Amino acid sequence: MNIIVNGSTGVMGRHLIELIEASAEHTVCAKVSRSSPTCSSLDQYSGPADCVIDFSNHAATADLLAYCLQRKLPLVIATTGHSPEEKEAIRHAAETIPVFFSGNMSLGIAVLVQLAKQAAKMFPDADIEIVEKHHNRKLDVPSGTALMLADAIKEVRPEATYNIGRPEGGKRTKNEIGIHALRYGNEVGTHEVIIATPNQVLTLKHESETRALFAEGALSAAVFTAKQCAGLYGMAELLADSSI
Repeated sequence: MNIIVNGSTGVMGRHLIELIEASAEHTVCAKVSRSSPTCSSLDQYSGPADCVIDFSNHAATADLLAYCLQRKLPLVIATTGHSPEEKEAIRHAAETIPVFFSGNMSLGIAVLVQLAKQAAKMFPDADIEIVEKHHNRKLDVPSGTALMLADAIKEVRPEATYNIGRPEGGKRTKNEIGIHALRYGNEVGTHEVIIATPNQVLTLKHESETRALFAEGALSAAVFTAKQCAGLYGMAELLADSSI
Protein backbone atom coordinates (compact mmCIF):
# COMPACT_ATOMS: atom_id res chain seq x y z
CA MET A 1 0.00 0.00 0.00
CA ASN A 2 1.27 3.46 -0.94
CA ILE A 3 0.90 5.84 2.02
CA ILE A 4 1.21 9.62 2.18
CA VAL A 5 2.50 10.73 5.60
CA ASN A 6 1.32 14.25 6.41
CA GLY A 7 3.35 15.73 9.26
CA SER A 8 6.38 13.66 8.33
CA THR A 9 9.01 15.60 10.29
CA GLY A 10 7.19 15.51 13.63
CA VAL A 11 7.93 12.93 16.31
CA MET A 12 4.99 10.73 15.34
CA GLY A 13 5.55 11.22 11.63
CA ARG A 14 9.11 9.96 11.99
CA HIS A 15 7.97 6.94 14.03
CA LEU A 16 5.40 6.12 11.36
CA ILE A 17 7.85 6.44 8.47
CA GLU A 18 10.34 4.17 10.25
CA LEU A 19 7.60 1.58 10.78
CA ILE A 20 6.38 1.71 7.17
CA GLU A 21 9.87 1.58 5.70
CA ALA A 22 10.62 -1.52 7.79
CA SER A 23 7.56 -3.22 6.28
CA ALA A 24 7.63 -5.32 3.14
CA GLU A 25 3.96 -4.62 2.45
CA HIS A 26 3.80 -0.82 2.53
CA THR A 27 5.61 2.17 1.02
CA VAL A 28 5.86 5.83 1.96
CA CYS A 29 5.03 7.48 -1.34
CA ALA A 30 5.20 11.07 -0.04
CA LYS A 31 6.59 12.73 3.07
CA VAL A 32 4.73 16.00 3.63
CA SER A 33 5.65 18.65 6.18
CA ARG A 34 5.63 22.42 6.35
CA SER A 35 9.36 22.29 7.11
CA SER A 36 10.15 19.93 4.24
CA PRO A 37 12.23 21.45 1.41
CA THR A 38 10.79 18.97 -1.11
CA CYS A 39 7.11 18.60 -0.21
CA SER A 40 5.79 21.31 2.10
CA SER A 41 2.09 20.81 1.28
CA LEU A 42 -0.15 17.97 0.14
CA ASP A 43 -1.07 19.60 -3.15
CA GLN A 44 2.57 19.32 -4.26
CA TYR A 45 2.15 15.54 -4.57
CA SER A 46 -0.04 14.04 -7.28
CA GLY A 47 1.51 10.61 -7.62
CA PRO A 48 0.14 7.15 -6.71
CA ALA A 49 -1.42 6.83 -3.26
CA ASP A 50 -3.77 4.47 -1.44
CA CYS A 51 -4.22 6.35 1.84
CA VAL A 52 -3.18 9.45 3.78
CA ILE A 53 -2.15 9.28 7.43
CA ASP A 54 -2.16 12.66 9.14
CA PHE A 55 0.12 13.30 12.12
CA SER A 56 0.36 17.07 11.61
CA ASN A 57 -1.97 19.43 13.49
CA HIS A 58 -5.74 19.85 13.68
CA ALA A 59 -5.32 23.32 12.11
CA ALA A 60 -4.54 21.54 8.83
CA THR A 61 -7.96 19.84 8.76
CA ALA A 62 -9.51 21.96 6.00
CA ASP A 63 -6.61 21.52 3.56
CA LEU A 64 -6.28 17.84 4.46
CA LEU A 65 -9.94 17.10 3.78
CA ALA A 66 -9.95 19.11 0.56
CA TYR A 67 -6.98 17.14 -0.77
CA CYS A 68 -8.41 13.74 0.12
CA LEU A 69 -11.85 14.62 -1.23
CA GLN A 70 -10.39 15.87 -4.50
CA ARG A 71 -8.35 12.65 -4.93
CA LYS A 72 -10.97 10.35 -3.33
CA LEU A 73 -8.34 9.02 -0.93
CA PRO A 74 -9.03 7.19 2.35
CA LEU A 75 -7.85 9.23 5.31
CA VAL A 76 -6.58 8.41 8.81
CA ILE A 77 -6.64 11.44 11.14
CA ALA A 78 -4.24 10.83 14.02
CA THR A 79 -4.27 14.35 15.47
CA THR A 80 -6.35 15.71 18.37
CA GLY A 81 -7.67 19.05 19.59
CA HIS A 82 -10.22 19.56 16.80
CA SER A 83 -12.80 22.32 17.13
CA PRO A 84 -16.53 21.52 16.76
CA GLU A 85 -16.39 23.06 13.28
CA GLU A 86 -13.45 20.87 12.27
CA LYS A 87 -15.22 17.77 13.60
CA GLU A 88 -18.29 18.67 11.56
CA ALA A 89 -16.13 19.06 8.45
CA ILE A 90 -14.68 15.59 9.11
CA ARG A 91 -18.16 14.09 9.41
CA HIS A 92 -19.20 15.80 6.18
CA ALA A 93 -16.14 14.50 4.31
CA ALA A 94 -16.90 10.97 5.53
CA GLU A 95 -20.06 11.05 3.45
CA THR A 96 -17.81 10.89 0.38
CA ILE A 97 -14.61 9.10 1.44
CA PRO A 98 -13.66 6.63 4.21
CA VAL A 99 -12.27 8.56 7.20
CA PHE A 100 -10.75 7.01 10.32
CA PHE A 101 -10.89 9.43 13.24
CA SER A 102 -9.87 8.57 16.80
CA GLY A 103 -8.70 10.51 19.83
CA ASN A 104 -6.03 7.85 20.33
CA MET A 105 -4.42 5.40 17.91
CA SER A 106 -3.53 2.79 20.54
CA LEU A 107 -5.31 -0.56 20.30
CA GLY A 108 -4.82 -0.89 24.06
CA ILE A 109 -6.70 2.36 24.63
CA ALA A 110 -9.48 1.04 22.42
CA VAL A 111 -9.81 -1.95 24.74
CA LEU A 112 -9.73 0.40 27.76
CA VAL A 113 -12.62 2.40 26.28
CA GLN A 114 -14.73 -0.74 25.93
CA LEU A 115 -13.91 -1.90 29.47
CA ALA A 116 -14.70 1.53 30.95
CA LYS A 117 -18.05 1.61 29.17
CA GLN A 118 -18.91 -1.90 30.38
CA ALA A 119 -17.89 -1.13 33.97
CA ALA A 120 -19.88 2.12 34.04
CA LYS A 121 -22.93 0.17 32.93
CA MET A 122 -22.40 -2.48 35.61
CA PHE A 123 -22.07 0.14 38.38
CA PRO A 124 -24.67 2.79 37.47
CA ASP A 125 -24.39 4.65 40.80
CA ALA A 126 -20.60 4.67 41.09
CA ASP A 127 -18.49 7.83 41.09
CA ILE A 128 -16.28 8.00 38.00
CA GLU A 129 -13.04 9.93 37.67
CA ILE A 130 -10.64 10.03 34.73
CA VAL A 131 -6.98 10.99 35.19
CA GLU A 132 -4.73 11.56 32.19
CA LYS A 133 -0.98 12.25 32.19
CA HIS A 134 1.14 13.61 29.35
CA HIS A 135 4.42 15.38 28.64
CA ASN A 136 4.75 19.08 29.35
CA ARG A 137 4.58 20.05 25.66
CA LYS A 138 1.07 18.74 24.97
CA LEU A 139 -1.32 21.48 23.86
CA ASP A 140 -4.86 20.15 24.29
CA VAL A 141 -6.41 19.78 27.76
CA PRO A 142 -7.98 17.42 28.52
CA SER A 143 -6.53 14.91 26.09
CA GLY A 144 -8.58 13.60 23.22
CA THR A 145 -8.30 10.16 24.80
CA ALA A 146 -9.77 11.35 28.10
CA LEU A 147 -12.70 12.83 26.22
CA MET A 148 -13.05 9.62 24.21
CA LEU A 149 -13.29 7.67 27.48
CA ALA A 150 -15.80 10.11 28.93
CA ASP A 151 -17.91 10.05 25.75
CA ALA A 152 -17.99 6.23 25.81
CA ILE A 153 -19.14 6.25 29.42
CA LYS A 154 -21.79 8.85 28.59
CA GLU A 155 -23.29 6.42 26.08
CA VAL A 156 -24.44 4.28 29.03
CA ARG A 157 -24.90 7.28 31.35
CA PRO A 158 -26.64 9.87 29.18
CA GLU A 159 -27.26 12.09 32.21
CA ALA A 160 -23.53 12.44 32.89
CA THR A 161 -21.83 15.84 32.95
CA TYR A 162 -18.10 16.58 32.63
CA ASN A 163 -16.22 18.44 35.37
CA ILE A 164 -12.85 19.27 33.84
CA GLY A 165 -10.19 20.16 36.39
CA ARG A 166 -12.74 20.54 39.21
CA PRO A 167 -12.31 24.17 40.33
CA GLU A 168 -11.88 25.10 43.97
CA GLY A 169 -14.99 24.74 46.12
CA GLY A 170 -18.20 22.87 45.49
CA LYS A 171 -19.34 19.35 46.29
CA ARG A 172 -19.07 16.60 43.71
CA THR A 173 -22.38 16.12 41.91
CA LYS A 174 -23.94 12.70 41.51
CA ASN A 175 -23.81 12.56 37.73
CA GLU A 176 -20.46 14.16 37.02
CA ILE A 177 -17.43 12.54 35.46
CA GLY A 178 -14.32 14.24 36.79
CA ILE A 179 -11.53 14.69 34.22
CA HIS A 180 -8.07 15.66 35.44
CA ALA A 181 -4.97 16.47 33.37
CA LEU A 182 -1.37 16.25 34.56
CA ARG A 183 1.50 17.63 32.47
CA TYR A 184 5.12 16.87 33.32
CA GLY A 185 8.46 15.83 31.85
CA ASN A 186 8.45 13.37 28.95
CA GLU A 187 5.43 11.32 30.05
CA VAL A 188 4.22 9.50 26.92
CA GLY A 189 0.66 9.01 28.09
CA THR A 190 -1.20 7.35 30.94
CA HIS A 191 -4.99 7.14 31.24
CA GLU A 192 -6.77 5.88 34.33
CA VAL A 193 -10.49 5.40 34.93
CA ILE A 194 -11.56 5.13 38.57
CA ILE A 195 -15.02 3.67 39.26
CA ALA A 196 -15.90 3.85 42.95
CA THR A 197 -18.88 2.68 44.98
CA PRO A 198 -19.13 3.00 48.79
CA ASN A 199 -17.83 -0.55 49.11
CA GLN A 200 -15.29 -1.04 46.33
CA VAL A 201 -13.07 0.73 43.79
CA LEU A 202 -12.33 -0.53 40.30
CA THR A 203 -9.36 1.03 38.53
CA LEU A 204 -8.73 0.60 34.80
CA LYS A 205 -5.40 1.88 33.53
CA HIS A 206 -3.38 2.08 30.32
CA GLU A 207 0.25 3.20 30.19
CA SER A 208 2.05 4.04 26.95
CA GLU A 209 5.70 3.03 27.08
CA THR A 210 6.78 4.59 23.76
CA ARG A 211 5.11 6.73 21.11
CA ALA A 212 5.79 4.00 18.54
CA LEU A 213 2.56 2.29 19.63
CA PHE A 214 0.54 5.16 18.11
CA ALA A 215 2.32 4.66 14.79
CA GLU A 216 1.46 0.95 14.91
CA GLY A 217 -2.19 1.77 15.53
CA ALA A 218 -2.28 4.37 12.75
CA LEU A 219 -0.84 1.89 10.25
CA SER A 220 -3.40 -0.74 11.27
CA ALA A 221 -6.09 1.91 10.85
CA ALA A 222 -4.81 2.76 7.37
CA VAL A 223 -4.92 -0.88 6.26
CA PHE A 224 -8.45 -1.16 7.61
CA THR A 225 -9.71 2.15 6.19
CA ALA A 226 -8.32 1.52 2.70
CA LYS A 227 -10.75 -1.44 2.43
CA GLN A 228 -13.85 0.52 3.46
CA CYS A 229 -16.47 2.45 1.59
CA ALA A 230 -17.29 6.05 2.50
CA GLY A 231 -18.02 6.51 6.17
CA LEU A 232 -16.63 7.60 9.53
CA TYR A 233 -14.70 4.89 11.36
CA GLY A 234 -12.96 4.58 14.71
CA MET A 235 -11.28 2.12 17.02
CA ALA A 236 -14.51 0.23 17.76
CA GLU A 237 -14.83 -0.69 14.09
CA LEU A 238 -11.14 -1.58 13.87
CA LEU A 239 -11.37 -3.90 16.88
CA ALA A 240 -14.44 -5.55 15.39
CA ASP A 241 -12.58 -6.29 12.14
CA SER A 242 -11.79 -10.00 12.17
CA SER A 243 -8.74 -9.51 9.93
CA ILE A 244 -6.58 -7.68 12.50
